Amino acid sequence: MSLISLQLQPISISHYYLSGDVTIQEGVAIAPGVLIQADPNSCVIIKTGACIGIGAILHASNGVLEIGEGANIGAEVLLVGQVSIGRNACIGAASTILNSSVASGILIPSGSVVGDLSRPPDELQATETVFYPPAESAPSTEPSSPKPDPTQSPQSTLVNNSDPSAQSLNVYGQVYVNQLLVKMFPHHPINQPSTSSTHLSSTDDPWED
Repeated sequence: MSLISLQLQPISISHYYLSGDVTIQEGVAIAPGVLIQADPNSCVIIKTGACIGIGAILHASNGVLEIGEGANIGAEVLLVGQVSIGRNACIGAASTILNSSVASGILIPSGSVVGDLSRPPDELQATETVFYPPAESAPSTEPSSPKPDPTQSPQSTLVNNSDPSAQSLNVYGQVYVNQLLVKMFPHHPINQPSTSSTHLSSTDDPWED
């Protein structure tokens, strides 16, 4: 019984496009729709264990574009110019890297843009100052105090603003008490004027004839 010989299959390039000086080492995984292009006097090097996601574009220009061992290039990533991706680095999907280097083991978040020099640095700097629009003042909900009646005298206004308990308070003096006693007891000696002749001396006996 003969054993079936196991042979490594050649890399199929039917599902991606190569152009120019491109070197692909063994064990590289390339998804469909990938474009790898090297301009004249430039080259692309993809080392062992690298993974290129679907729809990625690698375009070497004016130098070398190198993908390190075990590096992962996400879907729809764009690498343009002289680019170096370090070993085991990971480039998130839909990221763009222009003429820049990514160190080994570095993770680039999805949607990132690295090496874009088309805009001045001032536009790329974030500011810590937050500007808020001026807040509109809310209408006052407190009831307005009623306006005083112009026909009302100041004395009546003063009485109305005074304490209600003070309005019902009556003060009874000695004069009022005396007047009340006169009305109740009209013949009481309190109504007669006191004279020295009407008072008995201490030595007179009121029971003597």
